[in-house]
Amino acid sequence: MSSYLDASGVTPDGTAWLASAGTYARNTLAFWEERPEVPVVLPCGSVFDVVSAPAMFGRRMLDRLWDDGPGSGPVAVFRGRMLLFAAPGTAQRLPSLLRWEEWGANGESGCRTRAVPPLLCHGTGDAVTAPADASAAALSGSRWLIAPDSRHPWLPGPEILLWAAVRAARVGVRISIFPPADQDAKVYDVSRRR
Repeated sequence: MSSYLDASGVTPDGTAWLASAGTYARNTLAFWEERPEVPVVLPCGSVFDVVSAPAMFGRRMLDRLWDDGPGSGPVAVFRGRMLLFAAPGTAQRLPSLLRWEEWGANGESGCRTRAVPPLLCHGTGDAVTAPADASAAALSGSRWLIAPDSRHPWLPGPEILLWAAVRAARVGVRISIFPPADQDAKVYDVSRRR
């Protein structure tokens, strides 16, 4: 198991960072102070972008980021998807990088990232639901895996998330140098040969 799980909850600095994404940060902070168990919808694009992946694939991406890479920024789970908070501009750039990566050296489509499921990239003009504090996760159906803990968290950019997605796809694909076995082949026991 990786060492990235942070179930301690959002710190006051992390809450201020999240609230700064909205036009009315004071209202968001006041709302969270009054009702800390309620998730809040926040706009993407200025303070952070969000890359949403299916839960299992997102987990593999997160494992790659922490086991073999630089780590990640805040990460949440919401409705069966993993939300990876990323640097602003990632939502615009990552899809084109993924399309580019799908072309192999000899022009064959899909040879590298066919196992990468569609990632939803939320940027300028989009909004995401930020989970409530960790203590209220059971009520809201969303939770933080890595809660924001500072006013300026490090956020991965599109190249780092591309790297993680490609490596996560490789982990999920078994490659063999042997051709698939013929299921109708007759097998003879030659161990008792004379």
